[in-house]
Amino acid sequence: MSEESNEKFKIFSLNGNRPLAEKIADVCGVPLGKSTVRQFSDGEISINLEETVRGFDVYLIQSTNEPVNDSYLELLIMIDALKRASAKTINVVLPYYAYARQDRTAKPHEPITAKLIANLLSDAGATRVLTLDLHTVQVQGFFDIPVDNLFTMPLFAHYYRRRGMVGDDYVVVSPKNSGVQRARSLAEYLDTAIAIVDVAEEGNPDTGYVIGDVEGRCCIMVDDIMNTGEVFSNAAKTLKKAGAKEVVACASHGLLSPPAKENLDAADIKDICITDSVLTGPERHPEKLSIISCAELMGEGVKRIHENESVSPLFTMEPKDYE
Repeated sequence: MSEESNEKFKIFSLNGNRPLAEKIADVCGVPLGKSTVRQFSDGEISINLEETVRGFDVYLIQSTNEPVNDSYLELLIMIDALKRASAKTINVVLPYYAYARQDRTAKPHEPITAKLIANLLSDAGATRVLTLDLHTVQVQGFFDIPVDNLFTMPLFAHYYRRRGMVGDDYVVVSPKNSGVQRARSLAEYLDTAIAIVDVAEEGNPDTGYVIGDVEGRCCIMVDDIMNTGEVFSNAAKTLKKAGAKEVVACASHGLLSPPAKENLDAADIKDICITDSVLTGPERHPEKLSIISCAELMGEGVKRIHENESVSPLFTMEPKDYE
């Protein structure tokens, strides 16, 4: 980024995923801004900005992983602090947008919490949101401010291409019927067919069956969220029953909530790949886990937004390795 662009440009990080924030700041060529976040004995969050932001374009990085509600409240309080400190713009960088799964009323009287979070962010004073692989792209429509939703499929495509996992010997699989578009996107990068694992009876994984041909092929399962690992574990079992040669898996956001490690270690999955959009401790990592960084992708998004360049090329970018 040019020196002229840096003059009125600052990046701050909260506690959600500071290691990723440091990498993004490094990609942008600027240091993280100074601030402190602490909690009083009763759990109240207190934030203090330790440098001026008056007239600056501020990029605020916060991944809303566990503890989810504390992460969001930190974010809202920081947005308010930046607004009251006269920041020119407040651009929220959300590597993981929690509550995005609650995007409709599946049962009577349910809230649409994804919309509520969108309202809270814009009402607090955010002027723009940059996020990564929303659960559904329709969530962008819940915002009345600009939203750029980057995709992780180019990152996973690069990961599997380097291993020669392309062509007819492979098939990209959605481990549930709601993720077909994501599977199709990765399949286009890898020049493979797609398949879907569906379950005839909800809550009974033994009734799972495969739509598509996986016999004798390596299956690459892909989804946006890897939470307890149960969906991936059950899908892998179904794929092996259908004659799959071997199974690997990838997910944009590795929440790895217990008992994910136990479920995934016991599953017949050769390799598991996630991004670093969510920060989890090594005690929650399955033995077969690989982590690739989304920092270059998100850092490039920040730079393009700040320099008023198009973000569209990032949707199909060919990323370099980020060390």
